[in-house]
Amino acid sequence: MQFEFTPEQQELVALARRIAREQVAPRAAAIDEVGEYPEEIFRAFRDAGLLGVGVPEAYGGAGMGTLGLGLAVEQVAQYCCASGLMLLLTKLPLMPIMLGGTEEQKRHYAGGTADGSLRGAFCLSEPDAGSDAANIQTRAVRKGDQYIISGTKNWISGAGQADFFTVATKTDPAAGARGMSVFVVERGTPGLTVGKKERKMGVKGVPIHQVVFDEVAVPASAMLGQEHQGFKVIMGTLNSVRPVVAARGLGLAEGAMMYALDYARQRKTFGKPIIEHQGLQWMLADLAVRLEGARLLTYRAAIEVDQGHTGKADAWKLSAAKLSATDLAVQAATDCLQIMGAAGYMQDYPMERHYRDAKQLQIVEGTSQIQKNVIGRALLEGDLHW
Repeated sequence: MQFEFTPEQQELVALARRIAREQVAPRAAAIDEVGEYPEEIFRAFRDAGLLGVGVPEAYGGAGMGTLGLGLAVEQVAQYCCASGLMLLLTKLPLMPIMLGGTEEQKRHYAGGTADGSLRGAFCLSEPDAGSDAANIQTRAVRKGDQYIISGTKNWISGAGQADFFTVATKTDPAAGARGMSVFVVERGTPGLTVGKKERKMGVKGVPIHQVVFDEVAVPASAMLGQEHQGFKVIMGTLNSVRPVVAARGLGLAEGAMMYALDYARQRKTFGKPIIEHQGLQWMLADLAVRLEGARLLTYRAAIEVDQGHTGKADAWKLSAAKLSATDLAVQAATDCLQIMGAAGYMQDYPMERHYRDAKQLQIVEGTSQIQKNVIGRALLEGDLHW
């Protein structure tokens, strides 16, 4: 295995690090406090070309793949997990189109995503269907050359800014996972309503909304892939995005550790900096080891996606990265807050924000328990071996 970045990847990391430090970090606390989508950060990403990092060159992007996007997200998430999510949303709602769309759809939506003229939202979760994706109740009924979509989607990140929605539906409700189909729906289509902004614990810079489809008529050409084959598109999308979620966790853990280390070098107790106390050194050492392991899993998973390995036999690798990095983010935020003591609990410091933000990562794009199910199934079926 190669453990060196290409010159292009090194340039990307340097660019993302500069944007993160100069434009994201100074705004991170205010983004969290106000709880509104930071258009100025979106513009900074757009102007720097970061929105198209993961988009193929053929469709107007930089063509640096999932690994490139993950590297950029990692740098940004060190200071603001919500801003890292903004970059992730250049991939999540676009992937169903890249997996099942026509060339015309790919050119339009991928090109618009890359240049910042279009933003998307991925509509899967429902009031009674989160981890159990096959249990969605949103219906799409064929009527002539149209489909009529009816249903409600919950907790949709970026819905308030979205120009298009990729929507998981049931076209054959009796068939379970074999009866799902996916559509792309334009904002402004009659019957599509974006509900009020929800109140949430963290990652407040990318609000979530309920999205309601009340007999929304779309042309049959809006279907992504074949009818009743949508479950493959949805799972391919989730598998492809998991390394990028892992990169958010990786970045958050790195940011928490960098801040805690700097604090521990300056804060003194019992006549010496607290970093010199063995107990704290051991806490940080444990985190450092886990961080390096999660980094390797995350980068490998991103490379697997870029090589097209997103099917059932390879899914455990992607789940391992997501599980490792997001669980680490929670542990790093917890331990680093503890190292800072009362100061870490105060909103004057970023650690309590890291603590709140980290928890989201264990839930989105498949909970930690779902990732363990995927890995456990791979063990059972012999896909995971040494």
